[in-house]
Amino acid sequence: MSSAPAGKSAGGERGRLRERRLAIRTAFRTASLPALSSASSRLPPLPCPNPNPKPVLFLLLPLLRTPPFSLRRFSSSPPRDNATSSSSSSYSLPFMEKQFEDFRHQLDESGSVRERIRSVVMEMEAAARLVHSSLLLVHQSLPVLEVLEKTKLQIEVIKGLFGRLAEILRERPDQYYRYHGDWRSETQTVVSLLAFLHWLETGSLLMHTEAEKKLGLDSSEFGLDIEDYLIGLCFMSNELPRYVVNQVTAGDYDCPRKVLKFLTDLHAAFRMLNLRNDFLRKKFDGMKYDLRRVEEVYYDVKIRGLASTESTQDETAQA
Repeated sequence: MSSAPAGKSAGGERGRLRERRLAIRTAFRTASLPALSSASSRLPPLPCPNPNPKPVLFLLLPLLRTPPFSLRRFSSSPPRDNATSSSSSSYSLPFMEKQFEDFRHQLDESGSVRERIRSVVMEMEAAARLVHSSLLLVHQSLPVLEVLEKTKLQIEVIKGLFGRLAEILRERPDQYYRYHGDWRSETQTVVSLLAFLHWLETGSLLMHTEAEKKLGLDSSEFGLDIEDYLIGLCFMSNELPRYVVNQVTAGDYDCPRKVLKFLTDLHAAFRMLNLRNDFLRKKFDGMKYDLRRVEEVYYDVKIRGLASTESTQDETAQA
């Protein structure tokens, strides 16, 4: 009695397996996978050592439940089209190389111009140093005419060097302030020396146009920067207190009055300018200390009664 139901159950199980196999075949045949079906048709059937295909069916059941997902997994995706990105990168590469090639030429040209300017500036610095060393003789009570004669040759050398700078900048029009910083400090020093020499010779201020003329400059092409001129005047004022002390020591008691009047007028003229908080403003602030030192020397000379009678009469007439 027990063998009959067992045979019926085995036969039912075989029938169910046949149905599952038929369902699998139908699913794969009806699926839109021509590549997979053609490839699978050419492959020989794999031998199955296990006559019971139940585990294989359990692995295939999830695929049969979600056929769209399974089809996407087995389907071969078409390759991406990188023609647009490759063509755009190959299109921009020549333009990028051309741009940086132009940059390289511009930087090389600018570097060569700066080297030529620096060589001229080094010669200018050496000539200005010689003029300053000659001016130091004034503090040793050397006659002014002799000092002026010693500095004439170097002033002409400096004038020629400024002419060479102007020729270099003619090759680079409209780029004066791009290279201006390479000779700015030396220009300020030269202006201070010229202003001091002019005051020793005339007792008056060296004007901006006169400074340009002494240096052989043309304001339309290569002129003297206004800030460089003003800073040079501030540098010149630093030499006056020492000059006053040495002149009083040498017996020139009228020198403090002349220097005091000149510095007072110069300081008042500077106060007309609306200066920013920069290097020029700092140098102008230092001018008031130079003025104070000259005032102290002048008051000391006047209190001691060493001032000349002419200077006292001039002060009375001005009052």
